[in-house]
Amino acid sequence: MPKVTLYGTLLCPYCFAAKRMLKQQDITFDEIRVDKKPNLKQEMITKSGRFTVPQIFINDYHVGGYDDLMEHSRSGKLDSLLTVV
Repeated sequence: MPKVTLYGTLLCPYCFAAKRMLKQQDITFDEIRVDKKPNLKQEMITKSGRFTVPQIFINDYHVGGYDDLMEHSRSGKLDSLLTVV
C-alpha cells in the first residue's frame, strides 16, 4: 500500500475535512502536525512549494490540499494512486 502523509494543524478545518474523507474511505495515513513540530513546516514547504495546510502526499507524489484531494477523488485519480500494481 502506498504511504499517505498529511501535513496539518489541529485547528485547521480543511485538515479535519481531509482526515475525515481519508478515514471514511479507509485510507490509512500518517499525520504530521506542523503546529507541534514547526521544523517540519519547512520540510512541508520545501516538498510542496506551498505554505498552507493541509498538504497531502502519496509516496513522493504531491496531491495538494483538501480541494486537490477531493478533485483527485472525484476524477478517480486517487484510486489509481492508491492501487498497488
